[in-house]
Amino acid sequence: MWLEIILASVLGFVIYWFVSKDKEETLPLEDGWWGPGMRPTTGEDESIRPFKVETSDEEINDLHQRIDKVRLTPPLEDSRFHYGFNSNYLKKIISYWRNEFDWRKQVESLNRYPHFKTKIEGLDIHFIHVKPPQLPSGQTPKPLLMVHGWPGSFFEFYKIIPFLTDPQNHGLSDEHVFEVICPSIPGYAFSEASSKKGFNSVATARIFYKLMLRLGFQQFYVQGGDWGALICTNMAQLVPSHVKGLHLNMAIIIRNFYTLILLLGWRFGRLFGYTKRDMELMYPFKKVFFKLMRESGYLHIQSTKPDTVGCALNDSPVGLAAYILEKFSTWTNPEFRDLEDGGLESLLLGPGRPESSKSLFLART
Repeated sequence: MWLEIILASVLGFVIYWFVSKDKEETLPLEDGWWGPGMRPTTGEDESIRPFKVETSDEEINDLHQRIDKVRLTPPLEDSRFHYGFNSNYLKKIISYWRNEFDWRKQVESLNRYPHFKTKIEGLDIHFIHVKPPQLPSGQTPKPLLMVHGWPGSFFEFYKIIPFLTDPQNHGLSDEHVFEVICPSIPGYAFSEASSKKGFNSVATARIFYKLMLRLGFQQFYVQGGDWGALICTNMAQLVPSHVKGLHLNMAIIIRNFYTLILLLGWRFGRLFGYTKRDMELMYPFKKVFFKLMRESGYLHIQSTKPDTVGCALNDSPVGLAAYILEKFSTWTNPEFRDLEDGGLESLLLGPGRPESSKSLFLART
């Protein structure tokens, strides 16, 4: 059974390879409109508006009421994090979030850098823009666009920004000083979500390219991880003459020829000169397959039925916390599944981790 499935998959990839070709390295720079209704005939407001993160007592009270009314089911005995977020440990998270978390302090932390919004292709795009506090004589800062992924936000760059914009005061060489722009992907944080079907990473890349032009940067550097890696790669494919440098901390390389070689190598490794050790390192097939099946459920439902799961996650803050925090657990270390707390306390409060990091961590949910 297994062999038949694998051989059928290999055959499918072989056929696909012979009837298709690798994608072009460049992408066409088109245009789009993702806001509600039709594109206005009078043109789009291109102003850049200051923005401030705020929360109200009414919003916090509503959150507290939703937390107070949470309904949890008990986990299976000795299940730990084997089936997702353990509801017994979730009670501890809920108690902290409800009774100890300081929202005012978090809002103050978020407003540490200047925030802005601007309309691009019908969407209100949020971003922070941090300029160097000082520059060495005769030096100009390098514009750097940094793009987050899921489940993340612009906030994940806060700790590194001082090292990029003010390296000398942090014990680093001032040879490279950056001016940092961190936008929120449409639908994330304070950026407006698309009202139209078909919005993708290429459209996001084009919007962020227009953002950089609007800020006065004809050439710039880009950095991204997770979805940000794909978006930044698309930017380099759309406007290669404008992207001076591309840095990714999640590289995705899919080439038909190499994919075919890897697939065939699993069954006919000796034909490609693979040693036994090469095979052990490259093809722990069963282990990789079951890990992929176990950990990719969220990806499938978000790719195919996002509106369904979105109803639950948008309505339940506790559900959203469990959904996101489980990824911080498993993606940090797969072995955290065997711990009662999912490894979250050791992750947040281990050596060198300040207590405040727990507050900042929970605020992201």
